[in-house]
Amino acid sequence: MNEKSQKDSFYDDAPIFHDFSGVTNPSCYRPLPDDWTIGVADVEQSTKAISENRYKAVNMAGAAVIVAVTNALEGKDFPFVFGGDGAGLAVPAADTALTREALAATATWCRQELDLTLRVAMIPVSVVRSHGIDVRIARFAASENITIAMFSGGGMAWADAAMKQGRFGLPPSPPDARPDLHGLSCRYEEIPTSRGLILSLIVVPTAGARPDVFGAIVNDVVGLVEKTPGAARPVTGQSLKVKWPPLGFELEARAQRHSGEWLIASRLKVLAWTLPYYFITRFGIRVGNFMPEKYKQQVVENSDFRKYDDGLRMVLDCTPELADEIERRLSAAAEMGSVRFGLNRQDKAMITCFTPSPMNANHVHFIDGADGGYATAATALKASAA
Repeated sequence: MNEKSQKDSFYDDAPIFHDFSGVTNPSCYRPLPDDWTIGVADVEQSTKAISENRYKAVNMAGAAVIVAVTNALEGKDFPFVFGGDGAGLAVPAADTALTREALAATATWCRQELDLTLRVAMIPVSVVRSHGIDVRIARFAASENITIAMFSGGGMAWADAAMKQGRFGLPPSPPDARPDLHGLSCRYEEIPTSRGLILSLIVVPTAGARPDVFGAIVNDVVGLVEKTPGAARPVTGQSLKVKWPPLGFELEARAQRHSGEWLIASRLKVLAWTLPYYFITRFGIRVGNFMPEKYKQQVVENSDFRKYDDGLRMVLDCTPELADEIERRLSAAAEMGSVRFGLNRQDKAMITCFTPSPMNANHVHFIDGADGGYATAATALKASAA
């Protein structure tokens, strides 16, 4: 295999860890090649959109970034992370041009269809490293069906901050450009808590914090959560409910609309193809090789309710007592100057789905709190730095 091919297959060849408690173990991570490029995206004024009860649209925008790039790369695996009101990713040099086009087209789609401003930027890994910061990735086996990328080294956080400062930004595509958002949907109802509350949590190190100290704090929180039933997983088979028309059919219609197509036509198409889906899933009807109960179990297994992106992100269904204990421990660590954190307590979670084909088990489901989620937790995080 030549050097170029080795770099392109870097992510496929990266080692996989299976126990989430290893998320802070440096040996699980590998530095990205210098010629790779980071992509970051973020919805501007997401707090305002949340106040207007439009957080599902904000989530759709963040998920659309990942879906658009995946489809542009024809399903090729690459590391990405969903952040609620945005996303981060990394691609090899050979995929940079297609990724740039997909990000720019997604920014245009968000403006036209969701009335949201999506900032997008791409930054070479070599540029990040020139500032003394690294970008390292690991692959966590969320289930036997999928792995989820974890990022460490500070590079993704640096790239996100640089984008918000107006650096490395990509201009939106022309108005007639549209990303390929095939497989993006929001058909499940919001998921009510079964244990007391839905907690959206972000924990990041302070500037200059020792990695081993920060890792110990994260491991303390993760260990506490791991002791709870189902690791406080917010999505269960019993919690997945569908109705017709589906809750997010308007967003799905806007995602699947072709350039120049009337919105009413796209709405009718989505209503038409979601009706049999509703009956199949509602009554557990097997169609060929598609088994609804098996698919539902895969949705549970493939939900990304916990991740590491230069800091810990989790969406938990937990008791108020567990949320209080997590906050108490993090507050004590914050007083020592090692961490900053933000959290948001809600009574429901939401799920945004990327299912390229229901016949394959590699579909992924992005989880967030339904009342501001990660975005509101991030606002609290910023306030902690003031």
